[in-house]
Amino acid sequence: MKFRSIKGTKDVLPAESERWQAVENGIRTVMHVFNYREIRTPVFEETALFARGIGELSDIVTKEMYSFEDRGGTSVTLKPEMTASVIRAYVQHNLGELQPLTKLYYIAPMFRQERPQAGRLREFHQFGAEAIGGSQPAIDAELIALSVEVFRKLGVENFELRLNSVGCEKCRPAFKERLKTFLKKTLPGLSEESQRRLEQNPLRILDSKDPRDLEATKNAPLTIDHLCGECQTHFDALRMTLDVIGVSYLVDGRVVRGLDYYTRTAFEIISKELGSQDALAGGGRYDLLVEELGGEQTPAVGFAAGIERLLMVLEKQEKPAGLGIHPRVFIAAADDQSRHRALQQASELRRNGIPCELDLLDRSLKAQMREADRQHAEYAVVVGEREVRENTFVVKNMKNGEETRIPISAITTFFLNRT
Repeated sequence: MKFRSIKGTKDVLPAESERWQAVENGIRTVMHVFNYREIRTPVFEETALFARGIGELSDIVTKEMYSFEDRGGTSVTLKPEMTASVIRAYVQHNLGELQPLTKLYYIAPMFRQERPQAGRLREFHQFGAEAIGGSQPAIDAELIALSVEVFRKLGVENFELRLNSVGCEKCRPAFKERLKTFLKKTLPGLSEESQRRLEQNPLRILDSKDPRDLEATKNAPLTIDHLCGECQTHFDALRMTLDVIGVSYLVDGRVVRGLDYYTRTAFEIISKELGSQDALAGGGRYDLLVEELGGEQTPAVGFAAGIERLLMVLEKQEKPAGLGIHPRVFIAAADDQSRHRALQQASELRRNGIPCELDLLDRSLKAQMREADRQHAEYAVVVGEREVRENTFVVKNMKNGEETRIPISAITTFFLNRT
C-alpha cells in the first residue's frame, strides 16, 4: 500500500525548502531590526482558549478547527491562529512585568479544516508580530511599518496597504445595529454566507468578495464614518504618523477583521497577483483580548501573514527566493586509498565552516566530476594515487576550468581566503 499526504497538506521538498529558508531568514532579519523577539508556543492548546479568544460564533471556531479529546478527556485544538496563543503565553508567564511594551514575533504552522485552494491549505504557515502593552497610535504605525518592510525586504512588488478603523466597544455596537438595519433591506441580494452572518457578525459582510455582496453593500454605512471622538483621534494620529515615516496607504472602509477581539485599527496588505482573495497580510488593534483571556486590561496590536501566499506572489513575480544552497567544494577520489584521504579532508573543511560534499557511492572519477557540476560546486578537489603519494590536492575552479596543485596542509587556508 502506498501512502500519500493528507488532503490539504503539502510536502516541502528540498528544492522548495530553500525558498522557505530564504523567506524565513528575511522575516527574521526585519523583525530583529525592529527589536521584536521570537516566541514559540505549542502546536495545540485547550479548545476553550480559541472559543473564548476568537469568538464562539466565528467561522474558525464553528467550522474550521481541528479539535479532539485527549486521553485525559480535555478538548484540545491544533492552532488555527497564533494571537490567542501568544496572549495566553503573555499572561501565563507575566511577560508584561519584564518590560512595559512586549514586542514578539513568530513563524509557525496553523491548522484549519477549510476547502483547500490556491495558497490556502489545511496545514499552512504564518508569520506575524504582536506589540503588547501600549495604546499609542505610534505603536500601530511601527507595527504596520514592520509588516510593510518584510515584503519590501523580500522583493515583493506592487503590493498595497489598506487602512481602516473598526471603532471600539463604545461606538461599534451602535454602528453594527445601523449596518444590520441597512443589510436587512438588501437581504435577498446577499450571498447565503452573508445572510447567515447578518445577526452575529455583520461587519464581515463588508469584507466579502462575493459579487452579490459587493453589489448589495455598495452604499452600506462604514465604520470609519461612525467613530466616537476617541477612535477618530486615534485614527487621525495613526495616519499622521504613517505620513511622517513615509508609509503609503489607502483608507478603505471595507477593511474589517474577522475575529471578535479587534478594536480601532484594522489593516490589510494586498497583492493583485492573488486574484479576488488578495490579502497577503492582515492585522489591527485588539485592546480587549488580554483581559478576555484572564490578564489585566492591556492594549495590543498585531498582524499575521501567510507564507504560502507570499511564496505564490514571489513565484508569479519571478523573484529568486531561494538561497542557492550548494557545496563550495566537491572532493572527488580515484580509489579506496584516496577516498580515505577525501573523508579526512572533508571533515576538516566542514569543521572550518566550508560547505563540502564528497562521493559516498564509490562511483568513477568521471561520474564524480559530473556530480560536482550537477550540484553547482564552485571547486572540485581531485585526489588520486599521485596526490596521496605527494600529499597534494588538485583544485579545479568549476567556472573557468583552471587547475591548481596545493599542499594538503594549505587546502583549508586556500578556501578560507576565498570566502
